Amino acid sequence: MTKRCFWVSDDPLYIDYHDKEWGIPVYEDQKLFEMLCLEGAQAGLSWITVLKKRAHYRKVFDDFDATQIAKYTDKKREKLLSDAGIIRNKLKVNAFIVNAQNYLRIKESMPFSDYLWQFVDGKPIINHWSDRSQVPANTPESDAMSKQLKKDGFKFVGSTICYAFMQACGMVNDHTSDCDFR
Repeated sequence: MTKRCFWVSDDPLYIDYHDKEWGIPVYEDQKLFEMLCLEGAQAGLSWITVLKKRAHYRKVFDDFDATQIAKYTDKKREKLLSDAGIIRNKLKVNAFIVNAQNYLRIKESMPFSDYLWQFVDGKPIINHWSDRSQVPANTPESDAMSKQLKKDGFKFVGSTICYAFMQACGMVNDHTSDCDFR
């Protein structure tokens, strides 16, 4: 029987996400932007909630094309807030728009990947946790990322959200030592 990290349920969507995405380094700007938005959408909820809605998020948020999102009107925002296929939280929907604007501003001076990966010196941090109690909710690196993102105007980017983002995008490898995907 395949062993996976403690947080993976028996939901096939969750298993597929763990096995094929979580912890694999991502360097593509648009994918990083998407994951940062979705991790922010998760705030206060479980990741599986967002994961089940991810395809619909991609559809209604123009495949996370920041150029499009940055130009969303009040009418588009209201349409999104009435869409049961996403988490209908005004602050989170607004954050996607604000974050798209800030993402585009950052990209004027450097790749977004470089901007984010600087917090781990450009390479994944490989942790060797033997037990889930060892896995932190945040680290000095996620604290620094959160602080810089907030300084640059991003929303829903607290340190815990940033650490979850870093795990998801492979900036840190937090598969526990008993996970077959380590």
